Amino acid sequence: MKSRTKRLIAISLVIFVLGIAFFTFSKRNQVTILDFPATIGRDCAPWDGGAFTTSVRYSPTSTIIISIWKSPDIKLPTTFSFPDETGVVGNAYILSETDPLIPLSGKVFFQKVEQESPVVGEFYLTDESGKRFTGRFSATWKNEVVACG
Repeated sequence: MKSRTKRLIAISLVIFVLGIAFFTFSKRNQVTILDFPATIGRDCAPWDGGAFTTSVRYSPTSTIIISIWKSPDIKLPTTFSFPDETGVVGNAYILSETDPLIPLSGKVFFQKVEQESPVVGEFYLTDESGKRFTGRFSATWKNEVVACG
């Protein structure tokens, strides 16, 4: 019985140490997601339907522009992928004071989109050279009238 007890203690200790190691290393590899200021406003889709555009101030000289060609009335958490091969979802790009417009690919997540309420979301985007743009935003609505069609 004594050898069985020692074996169980040894196995328990090994599992405990492996658990701590796994927890430590998994936390070390996680990327910290930064929060960025943003604005959101009504827009028009290319076919003059309802749309909205979120502008995320990524740095003092660059802004990430995310255009979604749907009405700004999304009740459930939704993820959009770019580039949009179908031509009906929207687009994402980065606008810099020094560089030309650069298209971005990846995913943008919106918790929900309702006018007059702050819009919270996250983005995981990459430019054509492989540079990553990742972060969270809380966008406030711009007070402007947009007429489509």
